[in-house]
Amino acid sequence: MSATATDARTAHATGVERLLESYAAVPATAPIRLAKRTSNLFRTRESTKVGGLDTSGLTHVISVDPAARTADVAGMCTYEDLVAATLPHGLSPLVVPQLKTITLGGAVTGLGIESTSFRNGLPHESVLELDILTGAGEIVTASPAEHADLYRAFPNSYGTLGYAVRLRIELESVEPYVALTHVRFHSLAELVAAMDRIVTTGRFDDVRVDYLDGVVFSAEESYLCIGVQTAASGPVSDYTRQEIYYRSIQHDDGAKTDRLSIHDYLWRWDTDWFWCSEAFGAQHPLIRRFWPRRYRRSSSYWKLMRLERRFDIGDRLERLHGRPPRERVIQDVEIPIERCVEFVDWFLANVPIEPIWLCPLRLRDEDGWPLYPISPDRTYVNVGFWSTVPIGATEGETNRGIERRVSDLDGHKSLYSDAYYAPDEFDALYGGATYRDVKRRYDPDSRLLDLYAKAVQRR
Repeated sequence: MSATATDARTAHATGVERLLESYAAVPATAPIRLAKRTSNLFRTRESTKVGGLDTSGLTHVISVDPAARTADVAGMCTYEDLVAATLPHGLSPLVVPQLKTITLGGAVTGLGIESTSFRNGLPHESVLELDILTGAGEIVTASPAEHADLYRAFPNSYGTLGYAVRLRIELESVEPYVALTHVRFHSLAELVAAMDRIVTTGRFDDVRVDYLDGVVFSAEESYLCIGVQTAASGPVSDYTRQEIYYRSIQHDDGAKTDRLSIHDYLWRWDTDWFWCSEAFGAQHPLIRRFWPRRYRRSSSYWKLMRLERRFDIGDRLERLHGRPPRERVIQDVEIPIERCVEFVDWFLANVPIEPIWLCPLRLRDEDGWPLYPISPDRTYVNVGFWSTVPIGATEGETNRGIERRVSDLDGHKSLYSDAYYAPDEFDALYGGATYRDVKRRYDPDSRLLDLYAKAVQRR
């Protein structure tokens, strides 16, 4: 073992000690939370004066094994740091969520998705084993063979069954570049049919497809973005400067090609937070010229959004213009591919938000995952939409309408943002019986929050 690897393991052991010490310091009657300044959750939560768990020593890559194509990673390590450690070996995680500051533990206990999900599933499906700090204050190693009930229930538990301390994940080989083809569609039905063919065959125009996602600007303007890994050198685009990636996709008809380095492809959405940087003026040519590149990233926009929420800046501006407050509609939903056109048509007719992101998904694991029970033998499309709409007559009116429509179409909704389900409905949708069994075993004193309390009641 190299000196660097030894140092990393020593640092990890020290980080685990600090984590356990901070757990012991939390009063027995107080709930356990993480002490973290950043988050990629988009729901407000009750504040608390109780100190959280110290995870500051759990932010690193412990080791990368190029021969086995695996990595051992601390739970609070970001994908940005993980990719920086794996790409020099020509390797990448099987699924790299779009935003640099998403952590490995966050993507596994929550849900992540990206353009490899049509062939690699979700991030938690590439986890070989993980160490979890349970509500009982114990660290257990969970895998398909050991503590399998916790291993299977951990995804979509959002820290209510424990916190990931270390994860061993699979990696895959990648080439230095990605050749992109952006295919224009004038019909949503044609786009979804083409997407379905690619998911089924793994090919487009008889060429292997490595990456697949799409963008809908309107019912008459949508695109599939098809990526193929390549070692061929040549000029590449750079969308961290004046040009904006999602705008580069647009064209009148047919197909448009582009090339990115593998690094820039993985983070193509982060520079402008997909397209949401527009809300802060970061896409205006003049403002963009003077906005430092190091601050053109999702974490910067998240900080600005946090300030906006704290001081209600958006609602204040709406009042100054004589308009009512606006409702945040920031959601990702999984819709069966055969119902995708139906959902998007409904959405475009009822929710004034565009663009919309589409990302096909097919689970790798044949048994499925009980707290997010989508079918392993079925193709879904993740539909992502992130903006605000005029406030309705009741709280969360638009979000509630989306929840109803998703359920009507046999879909599922991620829980990283606002949710409005009644307890019985939530229980049926998110594996309530399995969750309670695992909760009783690994958090018998309910030191961790309950999933419904956290996801819906915003505790």
